[in-house]
Amino acid sequence: MWEPPNSHPLQRLFAGLTEHAFQTTLGVADPPLIDYLTNLLGRFLHSDDIYRLRGEHGQRLGDLVEMLVEAQKLPAEGCTYREYHRHIGDFALYWSGVFPESVDRHQRRSCKDHLVNFTVLGKRSYRIASDFEGDRFHDEAAILRRLSDQFEICAYGLREVRREWEDLAEHPLPPGTHLIQ
Repeated sequence: MWEPPNSHPLQRLFAGLTEHAFQTTLGVADPPLIDYLTNLLGRFLHSDDIYRLRGEHGQRLGDLVEMLVEAQKLPAEGCTYREYHRHIGDFALYWSGVFPESVDRHQRRSCKDHLVNFTVLGKRSYRIASDFEGDRFHDEAAILRRLSDQFEICAYGLREVRREWEDLAEHPLPPGTHLIQ
């Protein structure tokens, strides 16, 4: 799983936009949650990370239904089961938040996810992943629980992040001006 370093310009941009959208626009002051969402945006820059889950024959899984079917084949107490559900939550949140029009198009055409409610499945998957609280997952379990509980506000916040980056594209800063130091 690729993740841009914190010093990467895109990661710094995502950090600034996410912090602004959540703290200023939504009034959500939750640094660990904001960091998780910032990292999600950075990780999902590459389609290899968006579609990193594989089926039993090594094929990329591109539908939530496929991901859920594969997750159900795994032992419920295993780390891989947790990772599948965490990724299902991330996938559902990313598309619901950053590209909701894509979710709408997806649900209007005949495909495996035609009847899937991304919000319900995302919340459920984050909740399942949050149940793994051993030493290795303790800190992230609390964040995943909040993502489950606050899925809708997080999706809305990611829509605000997208709106802000689109505003930046339409109204670039003057030369020499830096959004993030």
